[in-house]
Amino acid sequence: MYTHDQLKTIATQVRRDILRMVCGAASGHPGGSMSSADFMTALYFNHMNQNPATWERSGKGQDTFILSAGHLTPVYYSVLARCGYFPVQELATFRKMGTRLQGHPSVRKDLPGVFQASGSLGQGLSAAAGIALGKKLDGDPNFVWCLCGDGESEEGQIWEAGMFAMHHGLDNLIAMTDWNGQQIDGPVEKVAGEGDLAAKWDSWGWKVIIADGHDFESIEKALELAKAGKGCGKPTMILFRSDMGHGVDFMAGTHKWHGSVPKPDQLENALGQLGTTPLGDF
Repeated sequence: MYTHDQLKTIATQVRRDILRMVCGAASGHPGGSMSSADFMTALYFNHMNQNPATWERSGKGQDTFILSAGHLTPVYYSVLARCGYFPVQELATFRKMGTRLQGHPSVRKDLPGVFQASGSLGQGLSAAAGIALGKKLDGDPNFVWCLCGDGESEEGQIWEAGMFAMHHGLDNLIAMTDWNGQQIDGPVEKVAGEGDLAAKWDSWGWKVIIADGHDFESIEKALELAKAGKGCGKPTMILFRSDMGHGVDFMAGTHKWHGSVPKPDQLENALGQLGTTPLGDF
């Protein structure tokens, strides 16, 4: 198990990767990727039953992760690379012609670690629920993890998947929401007014956990509590309260960096704020 200090170091490097990837491609979605970096780091390095050396898309014998919020590939690819699924240097090909690291995850070129193509928001939780049911039917004791966005949660298919998962008692399904309160057009509450997501998931019969998405003690407790729910007959939703663009002062807490890329001088400023790590840049 990695210590909280070690996780913080990895998450800092992941944020450096995110910024350098999107700036190198002059496109991408840094805001939500940066708000998800801490709990994605904790999940992959401390909590998922995974082995990059034996990974296969069938997911048999290991945990499965589905990125429902498909535009958050910068954080997804960085964490996968830093875990050893593919060379870290490949991050430099993000969104380049012919790359395996497409703007939204694709299975076309068999990128290790990617189980499901995604991009049309709202669909990933349905895929995760189907995989979780398949694992139950196969007697596979492993978990299925899924990352959703709070803006994405305006999609009706998210709620259809929620109903399906509860109906089938998918207590091997652990969904997470990057609850940063922002989406591409502005604050979520001004766009659609989702209200209390915790109360909504609870009303559907899910086990609901609320955690601080930037505090590793809170993150670790939430992930452990979620796994402890195995056998309760309920799927779990972890709502991680987070800051879009977390880690860089001029990017934090605003929807403006949902899909915008820092200019060269802004990148230099941002990387300076984050600081370097022993892991090194790609």
